[in-house]
Amino acid sequence: MAKIGFIGLGNMGLPMAQNLIKAGHDVTGFDVTPAGPAKLSEAGGKAAKEIGDAAAEMDFVITMLPAGQHVRDVYLGNGGVFARAKKGAVFIDCSTIDVETARAVIGEAEKKGFLMLDAPVSGGVGGAQGATLTFMVGGSDAAFAKAKPILDQMGKTIVHAGGAGAGQAAKICNNMILGISMIAVSEAFVLAEKLGLDKQKLFDISSKSSGQCWSMTTYCPVPGPVPTSPANRDYAAGFTAAMMLKDLKLSQEAAKAAGASTPLGANAASLYQKYADSGEAGRDFSGIINYLRKS
Repeated sequence: MAKIGFIGLGNMGLPMAQNLIKAGHDVTGFDVTPAGPAKLSEAGGKAAKEIGDAAAEMDFVITMLPAGQHVRDVYLGNGGVFARAKKGAVFIDCSTIDVETARAVIGEAEKKGFLMLDAPVSGGVGGAQGATLTFMVGGSDAAFAKAKPILDQMGKTIVHAGGAGAGQAAKICNNMILGISMIAVSEAFVLAEKLGLDKQKLFDISSKSSGQCWSMTTYCPVPGPVPTSPANRDYAAGFTAAMMLKDLKLSQEAAKAAGASTPLGANAASLYQKYADSGEAGRDFSGIINYLRKS
């Protein structure tokens, strides 16, 4: 059993922390809103009154935060994680943030003698609840070896992608593919509707031929063909349009910094910006098909 501090108990962080409790760990959690720590306490964890309390005397500290600046503040701030953590603690940041921040914060951790990983996830709230997340991990071999048994209790697929920042790089590349492919699948269904082709027939063909992809076979953006997709629940969010837009913006910032040409990624970011601005930021990202119908 390990003593684990968990900072960021939102829709993803809370079920991840709850799975660690189920695995027998002593978990202390902090969040800026009281609901998360209260639910963690109900599950057998402990609520911290401030960030430092979720870091002091912990073997591991895990963070799941909205953006890079939050990660910098939590780890580097006065009374934050680095200031309060004990010698030998291991840090795992599961936030999806920019590569530069991930590398900078891990660099500071290593200067202070700590082990740290960037470990963003894929799998959404369902994956967090079911402990089936995919972790894309960046950092040293030593940090990965220490953290993997903990990651295994929150996820199903754990991939060490490389050095510091490699996890973030993998996440934004993966989600750029996802954003682009969802638009492509949605455009195909809209075109099929205009041409009088039944949506089930298109699915039956494309899901078994060269148009096959995750956005088609697992997360189909029209009701019917995939009963578990959000399209069957009026696009209630599993992964919001705002979250997709955030990841696409990160991909474009990274592309600009690296001098990479990503025209489809740029167009996908532009379309998701328009979709979110239309009042659908909280809707599932697959609901962009409705925006495309109206365009």
